[in-house]
Amino acid sequence: MSETRTRQPLTGRVAARAASEFEQRLGHTFADPALLRQALTHRSFSAEHNERLEFLGDAVLDCVLSPLLMARLPAASEGDLHRARADLVCQTALHARALELGLSPLLHMGAGLERDGGREQASLLADAFEAVIGAVHQDAGYEAARGVVERLFAAQLASPALGTQQKDAKTTLQELLQRHRLPPPEYALVSAVGATPQPQVFTVMCRIAAHELAGMGSGPSRRAAEQAAAGVTLGELRDRTGWA
Repeated sequence: MSETRTRQPLTGRVAARAASEFEQRLGHTFADPALLRQALTHRSFSAEHNERLEFLGDAVLDCVLSPLLMARLPAASEGDLHRARADLVCQTALHARALELGLSPLLHMGAGLERDGGREQASLLADAFEAVIGAVHQDAGYEAARGVVERLFAAQLASPALGTQQKDAKTTLQELLQRHRLPPPEYALVSAVGATPQPQVFTVMCRIAAHELAGMGSGPSRRAAEQAAAGVTLGELRDRTGWA
């Protein structure tokens, strides 16, 4: 009989030592250790969870990284800077920073989430990373948080590839919605014209329910049509919201 195993949460002296080692990697020792604990606590575990600190950390990241990107990319347009920043703070990037810090073993979460592999969930780790940044700000102020962010993102800011990533419309749209805590877009096939083996023309609708937006796109394959629809919808979303 197979047995599902979950990683046990750290306790006692082991937890204290792990927290101290985490602070060394982070580059900040908390004057108020309760802030670090809160930053690493999911709402499934306690009412004193990390969502407010996550909100703050998200804002701190934007404030710190924006002038650094302006200095690093002096010829970049506003849109290019927005995209470069989005690359640095997207879920995938923040998940990578959380893994580098060894954040996962320190997380506090409910037993159900633990059994479901919560410690390996990219979104949960990315959110906790933002909360840690918010906790540093609350513990020691903006300058301390700025120093931590600069150290943790030093390699990415120094990369020759910074600001050069070109993402397709579907990826850009999904990450933009994710950045603003919205569900991913919905794609629906509207029509497919042309008999096999003749080339077909696919038409797809891309819908963003939260903003009651929908865009149509066509292409020689469903994938191409989805990209076209995403491009139309992305443009409409940016026009309506001002998001870049």
